[in-house]
Amino acid sequence: GAGFSLTNGTRSPWEMCTEAACNTSLSCVTFPLPILFPQQSGLYEYKVFGGLADCPPELCADVYMDLDFRKQWDQYVKELYEKTYDGEKIIYWEVKYPFPLSNRDYVYIRECRVMDVDGRKIWVVLAQSVSVPQCPEKPGIIRVKSYKQSLAIESDGKTGSKVYMYYFDNPGGMIPSWLVNWAAKVRNIWLIL
Repeated sequence: GAGFSLTNGTRSPWEMCTEAACNTSLSCVTFPLPILFPQQSGLYEYKVFGGLADCPPELCADVYMDLDFRKQWDQYVKELYEKTYDGEKIIYWEVKYPFPLSNRDYVYIRECRVMDVDGRKIWVVLAQSVSVPQCPEKPGIIRVKSYKQSLAIESDGKTGSKVYMYYFDNPGGMIPSWLVNWAAKVRNIWLIL
């Protein structure tokens, strides 16, 4: 169906994808936008609006940036580390995919900044895939070459956080686009955690 803006009811290319309340402190609304080669790929870009009622933005940002902690709670992490190559911090992340699918890996840069926007303190995280010779593709693992994510976190004015995320990746391989998009709906909820 036609998408509508959340602010003024006008038509927009975004459509509601899923809405979930995973527990009493988290709620997410996901909107897909099929603008990246939709005829060829059928893939979607996503934006997610969420709220964490009992997690202040400082803690939320710290947890999001903590790769070692992610390895403790994210069962899909096969390998995850950050190294510096030619003065630039690069993250390598291998994600477990269920049999018979091949695992995927990401090589990307990421930066977090705290910004003051009209007196509002906002944590902004930007991430994007890169190609570096020090991280060549591995046999049997499919490299995700198109990955982009933007995350903004601010106080909800109480004890929690408001979260906005934009996300896209193309996992490659021979996975049907309907399965990729379904998995992205689920994944986008835990990506902000």
